[in-house]
Amino acid sequence: MTVAVVMSTAAVAQVLSGLSRAQARMAARYLAAEMASARSRAVLSAAAVAIRFGDSASGYEMALFMDGNRNGLRAREITDGIDQLVRAGERLSDRFPGVSVALVPEAGLTGDAVKLGGSRFLTFTPAGTATPGSVYVRGRDGSQYAVRITGATGRTRVERLLARRGTWSGL
Repeated sequence: MTVAVVMSTAAVAQVLSGLSRAQARMAARYLAAEMASARSRAVLSAAAVAIRFGDSASGYEMALFMDGNRNGLRAREITDGIDQLVRAGERLSDRFPGVSVALVPEAGLTGDAVKLGGSRFLTFTPAGTATPGSVYVRGRDGSQYAVRITGATGRTRVERLLARRGTWSGL
């Protein structure tokens, strides 16, 4: 009986870890899809569209904005109501509990989980280009994913950190 309890406890732990990893993967893919949607909106509307990431203290809330006067998105123009809010901010953890925009320090990753140059804006232009960079997603179990944005094409790709190897692998 004791052996059965020990075995089932180990199996449950493995299942929960797998579910957590799958949820983090889904969150990273969701984020990549949101970025692709913003890119499409920019091309179709012939106006710049940006996802603005809040700071880490706010849990990296993400809101979608559209350029209202065709001169690019600016924080001041958002405050003044010139660049319009398209979709209110949400945190990845609101949709995927236990998942966050964050780095896994145990894997040797440090610094900001949103790496878009010196800005908090991931901007897509009417030409389909974008701000290049990476946004890092961490699962409850410590799994780490990166959503990479290519500047010249505005395309995204999702990669998973293979912690034991210290390398990234595409999904």
